[in-house]
Formats: sequence, C-alpha cells, structure tokens
Amino acid sequence: MKKILTLVFVSVLGGIITLSTYKLFIENETTVALETNAKQPFFVPTNYKLTNTNLAEIAKTDFVEAAEKTVNAVVHVKNTSLVSGPVTLQDLFFGRQQSKRAQVGTGSGVIVSPDGYIITNNHVIAGSNEISITLNDNKIYDAELIGTDEKTDIALLKVEAEDDLPYITFGDSDAAQIGEWVLAVGNPFNLTSTVTAGIISAKARDLSGINAQSFIQTDAAVNPGNSGGALVNTNGELVGINTAITSQTGSYIGYSFAVPSNIARKVIEDIMEFGNVQNGILGVSLLNKNSKEAIEKGLNEIKGVYVVDVTEKSGAEKAGIMSGDIIKKIDNIEISKFSDLSGYLKTKRPNDVVNVELIRNDKLKNIPVTLSKTDILTVDFMDMELKNLSNDDKLKNDISYGVQVKRNNNEWLFKELGITSNYIITDINDIKIKNIEDITILKRKLGSNPQKYLSKIGLINTEGKREQFIFR
Repeated sequence: MKKILTLVFVSVLGGIITLSTYKLFIENETTVALETNAKQPFFVPTNYKLTNTNLAEIAKTDFVEAAEKTVNAVVHVKNTSLVSGPVTLQDLFFGRQQSKRAQVGTGSGVIVSPDGYIITNNHVIAGSNEISITLNDNKIYDAELIGTDEKTDIALLKVEAEDDLPYITFGDSDAAQIGEWVLAVGNPFNLTSTVTAGIISAKARDLSGINAQSFIQTDAAVNPGNSGGALVNTNGELVGINTAITSQTGSYIGYSFAVPSNIARKVIEDIMEFGNVQNGILGVSLLNKNSKEAIEKGLNEIKGVYVVDVTEKSGAEKAGIMSGDIIKKIDNIEISKFSDLSGYLKTKRPNDVVNVELIRNDKLKNIPVTLSKTDILTVDFMDMELKNLSNDDKLKNDISYGVQVKRNNNEWLFKELGITSNYIITDINDIKIKNIEDITILKRKLGSNPQKYLSKIGLINTEGKREQFIFR
C-alpha cells in the first residue's frame, strides 16, 4: 500500500513540474513571438448604425411638399409666330409675295409674383407675334412680353388675371450645394406640369466655350418643353430656370442645365426698373486654365484665377488690382474658374461694391472694388478698337445690336470703305454682331488674319445711313 501511495505522489509531482515548466518557458516564448511578428489589423471606417430610425430619416427626403408648392406656379407657354412659306414656281411666275403661315412653339414659364409676372427662356418666345400661357388648372391668358436678355436667355412676361396667381419664391442659388436634391418642374412634350427629381451635379458650368455662361448642372430629367420651367430645392424655392440639355438625340440623356435664380432675378429686376440689363464689370482679363501659357507658367494648379491684365479706367484698376494677382474669392464666393467670376458678377450692377480676396507675392489681401459699366470695354479687330453700343446710340440709330468703332488704324478700311470712329458695324460675313463678345468669337474663328476672310460687312455711317459692302 505504501508503495502505491508513493508511486501516485511521484506521478502527481512529476505532472506539476512538467506543467509548470511548460507554462513558465514554452508558453511565454510562444506568446511573445506572436505579439512580435503579428501584423496590426486593418480597420475600414464603417457605419453600423443604419437602423430603422435611420431609414425613417432618409425617407423624410420627401418631395411632396415642394411639388405642391410649385406645380401650380409653373405654366405652359405657347409662342405663335408668322413665317414665310416656301417659294413656288407660281409665285415666281406671277410675282406674288411669299405667303405667311403660323408656326407654334411651346415651353414652360414660372410665375414669380401674385400679380402675374412670369419668367421663361428667351429662346421660348423669340420671334413671337402672340404669346399665351396656360395654368395648371387649364385657364388660358394672353401674355405681354416685357423684356428679354439674350445673353442669359431670360425673358419676362406679364399676364392680367382677376385674382392673385400662385407663385414661386426665389431661393439663393449661391447657397445651393453640389449633391443637394432638386426638382425640375415643367411641361415636357406638351404635357401638363411634370415633376422630376435629381441632384445638383455641378455649378458654374460653361457650355459656350468662351466662359460667358454659369449654369447649374443637374441630373433631374429635362426634355423639350421644359425650357423656362422651374428648378426648385426641397423647400420649394426657385434656384434655377431650366434652359438646356446636352444630347445627340434632342432628348434627355443624363444632364440638364439651369440659369441660377440669382442671375434670373437680377435680370428681371433690371428689365422692370431700367428696361434693359445693367451689367457691372470688374475690369480684369484672366488666364484660362489648360491654356498653353498657363501650363508653361505652371499656373494650372493654382487655387483661384490669375489676372493677366487690368482694363484701363476700370474699377479693378482704380482699386489697385494688378497683373499677376490671383483672385481667390469675391464676397466670400470661391473663385476657381472664370465662369465662377462671371456668374457672380451677373448678379451685380455698375457701382455695386464687391470685396475681392486675392494673393499677391504670397500675401493675402482684401480689396473693395466698385464695378464699372460695360461701355469701358473694347476689343481689337482688324486694327480697329471696337466697343459696345450705348443705349443712346441704339435709340438714335433705331437698332438693338452692333458695335461702335472707337478707333480705326486700318488704312485699307479707311480708304476703301471710309470707316472712321463712331461708325457702327452691324454684321460681318452675314453674321449679326450683337456686341464685342461676338467679335471675340469671330476672331477665334477667323484666326490671326481675319481681313483675309472678310467677304461682307454691314455698317451704319456717322450720318445714320446703312451701308453694305461685298468683297469678291
């Protein structure tokens, strides 16, 4: 019995010693090795809080209220114009005049006041002899054209109704953000008021290629007939006037474009107060990004816009803005391209003061600038200095377009055509010249020697008589 107890004691003692040795030496070594060689786990930022409560919050992105506020304030616009029919052999034989026939165009409009003022696109009512609008309740009114602005493609109409009309309140398009939900309300394909939803995809888009436009881009579906309709935020406030789509088919394929409401509001206020649009200019020439010069100077990556030149006698020159300055902001609006700048300035008038934040010699400066009138702007073309027509010159010559010769250093044009200062150029090569921007576009088309491609020019001389010259 003693031997058995001794054997059991020895066995237990041996097990204790073995286990202690393993714990003390082997297990500790293994643990240290794992801690030394193991890689730290990689964590992907993840939100695990998508609960039924969150789903309920998402569902609150509801467009019903915004649609109810706006659908009755968007109207159908019908434009009736008289166009000449095709010339027949009988017309030529008998010497008859071409017959006129009615042509109808349609679009949308937005009521912006209870007394019947309506915004639409200029291209919706261009060339009209008669304009009528149809409300969402099918009431029809004749509309009066109050004024238009071709540059922004905005027109203002007025209807007389016995009762106050439903209208949409203006929102602040500068405060609209990329990714924000918006609704497009209009009359596509002659349907009654239709609502589509999307987000703001981009701001300050320029479709012209000359940095003259500043559209809000959205992926809300817009089709023919939507032109002149409303782009509204989820509060039902007007943030844009739907104007254009990019499509090879003529129908919506993904993106549409709207004139920002701040620009549209300023245009109609000018038309009502002054009869035309009052444009204020800063007076700077900017270097386009991605241009050869910008790439060579290493300016493609700057955050802002680079000032190449400052217009003489402009507000910018008087305030001390200089060539080489980099404009970062205007009135706390970030400026990263020319369309940001031009879009914001379209909401301003001559003599308005804007605060320009710029960098000069690596130092940040804030400079208040009083905006100038556009009549200080000139453009050089065929050794002539041209400027926009003043309103007085337009009235005096009974014309709504053209540019005036401020200075002529082209000896051939002086000797052959008699062009001197104060002559007005109305058209070149059958292209109507509305302003100096059209001259800038023409210069790009004709290249460095435009006189070589000059085939026809229309003028108004200093006596107010029209002249037409054809070159063979």
